[in-house]
Amino acid sequence: MMDLYRRTVTRFPLGSVSYMFAYGSGVKQQVGYNEIGARPAPNSVIDLVFCVRDSLGFHAENMHRHPSHYSALRHLGPRFVAQYQERLGAGVYFNTLVPLQDVGLTIKYGVVSEDNLIEDLKHWRHLYLAGRLQKPVTDLVNPTDNPLLKSALDKNLLSALLVALLLLPEKFTAYELFLAIAGISYKGDFRMIFGENKQKVHNIVTPQITEFFALYQPSMSLLDKYVAVNMHGQEPGSRKPAILFEQDKSRLATSQHLRRMPKELRRRLQSNAASRGDFPEVVEHLSMSPLLPKVLQASVNDIVWRSSVTQSLKNIASAGVLKSLIYSYRKAQKTFAV
Repeated sequence: MMDLYRRTVTRFPLGSVSYMFAYGSGVKQQVGYNEIGARPAPNSVIDLVFCVRDSLGFHAENMHRHPSHYSALRHLGPRFVAQYQERLGAGVYFNTLVPLQDVGLTIKYGVVSEDNLIEDLKHWRHLYLAGRLQKPVTDLVNPTDNPLLKSALDKNLLSALLVALLLLPEKFTAYELFLAIAGISYKGDFRMIFGENKQKVHNIVTPQITEFFALYQPSMSLLDKYVAVNMHGQEPGSRKPAILFEQDKSRLATSQHLRRMPKELRRRLQSNAASRGDFPEVVEHLSMSPLLPKVLQASVNDIVWRSSVTQSLKNIASAGVLKSLIYSYRKAQKTFAV
């Protein structure tokens, strides 16, 4: 599969690409979908994201090589497309349902500037690509030689783990932990009301528990004074064996977690909390409040809802109306087939 991905991406201008990943049901196993094999299943779409240092340069070269990938917006030129990418929605420009006949694939690919991706990862400004990167993906261009980007990716995972801990009770299973993490970027997404399968988060987590463990192990090691592993127990309501966790739910631990929330989430917490004042005062109030999980979830949902709506509207123009309708129809088919 990796060889197929490499043959796919070499056609794109990679000179300014600092990070690239593939994600979604065509790449990572999900419940209800064909097993991921050496080749993607027929009719599946491979989702890719290019993180670039120079959005204008990327679109200018890519538009020259692949004008058919773009909607009618290409007639306004690469500068307009780059500005459309940067200034609207979640800062991502998608080309949708692009057929690659020579490798037998259909792809959807997004372009995001490195600065915008780092901003989202660190501060959850949109919690859009940051949300996708809280789940296992397949790296195609590794960011290890980019310390700023690597640090932002790590910060995003730690933030997701901290939010999940604040939402969870004192004792929980690995499945419950990763369900909470994967749900961060879905519960507020308006597409979960109108298009996505309601079991999507469960379908993502169940076959990928091992990959979630590998992804979050470094973050877990940073919180070992707050979280302990009680090696084996049982899933609630099941005889299946499970790895159990126990966390410190003291006011002090809760306060420490809240102080490490991303900037945009801190702003939303201040707005949604019953207490008024600066953030340290809000932390003091929330750390003792039984309503903390509800306030936290509502604050996360606020971010996700706004970005999911604005980015989806933006995608209609970047994909073109016909491709948008076809893509939405295919998503609906998947939802009702699962």
